[in-house]
Amino acid sequence: MDSVQYRQESVLRHPGYLNFAASRVLSSLAFQSIAVAMGWMIYDQTHSAFALGLVGLCQFLPMVMLTFVVGQVADHFDRRRIGLICQLVEGVTALFLGLAAWQGILSASGILVAVAILGAAQAFERPTMAALLPTVVPASLLQKSIATTTSMMQTALVIGPSFGGLLYGVDEVAPFVLSFVLFLIASINVISIRTERPAAVRQPVTLASVFAGVSFIRGKPVILGTISLDLFAVLLGGATALLPMFARDILHAGPWSLGLLRASPAIGAVVMSIYLARYPLKTDAGRKMLWAVAIFGLATMVFALSQNIALSIGALFIVGASDTISVVVRSSLVQLLTPDEMRGRVNAVNSLFIGTSNQLGEFESGMVAALLGPVITGIVGGIGTIVVVVLWIRLFPDLARVKTLSGD
Repeated sequence: MDSVQYRQESVLRHPGYLNFAASRVLSSLAFQSIAVAMGWMIYDQTHSAFALGLVGLCQFLPMVMLTFVVGQVADHFDRRRIGLICQLVEGVTALFLGLAAWQGILSASGILVAVAILGAAQAFERPTMAALLPTVVPASLLQKSIATTTSMMQTALVIGPSFGGLLYGVDEVAPFVLSFVLFLIASINVISIRTERPAAVRQPVTLASVFAGVSFIRGKPVILGTISLDLFAVLLGGATALLPMFARDILHAGPWSLGLLRASPAIGAVVMSIYLARYPLKTDAGRKMLWAVAIFGLATMVFALSQNIALSIGALFIVGASDTISVVVRSSLVQLLTPDEMRGRVNAVNSLFIGTSNQLGEFESGMVAALLGPVITGIVGGIGTIVVVVLWIRLFPDLARVKTLSGD
């Protein structure tokens, strides 16, 4: 396939992909919308920052506890049916939340229980859907499909919270009803997905097979390198978790600036993912990923040092764009280098790494900022990210040698 033909071939015209993308985007929109409503409602009831922290913890713990179970389930059952069950569970949970809010009986503890249920469903849904994608499109279109899906998901991350907050302002029940409808439509799409290839022969469940995902990743330096690089980069470069502090204390701007700062990385991610969908990485993909992570660290430092709102927005735009390059390369390599019968377990471990880096990155930034302040935290994090890139070039030399993500 020549380059012109490759650019012209659209994943949106590929059988099954539209259903896959619709399911992922609608589910994300529903989850983001309901998350805003639950966060606002629990803070309105408790006026406690600790209670808000419990919301994140209740989402994170199910993922940690279920990682190895999720992988086995995703590798032994029809992934479309797993996605269907997860989205139906999420939809029913949203409906019950709406009914409880309507009757005025929704307590903070009830919200936390619902968050845990949603977190468990998401723990199954995300790696399962990631493992499903390579069976929906051919390997030659995998990078383009990941980039296209990433742009759609980032758009959902921008629209979902805004729409949920707007609806909550109209009626506190409205976001829950909307989420129920979106989850329902997403479930119809997921069960309608047409796969490119039949499922691989499943192995019997043994103790060794349960931890096979970890063993497989340890035996693949390229996969281990890409996953761990993302883990440490996000852990160290998580200064964006301190956006409220920067908006108020450093930039001396109002709440409007916080909204712009929060949207900037997502907008950068959308722009870069659209570009990668149109012009996929054809050569030196590994080197470009390493450069992207280094730029991520540099942009984090620029953001930390900036006292100008326009420069801060620009730096965060670059943070989101450079992170997207890393996401597309990592996701493509994980999918291409993993046999189908292992994808559920490998993606479950990958999902755990991503969730851990995001949650612990925010925690680490908060702890360091309490001691050193947000500016030094951002500078140290950015420098640390660049140091990690240099170390990873030496520890995982095969990373820089990765040339193509086409699957050819």
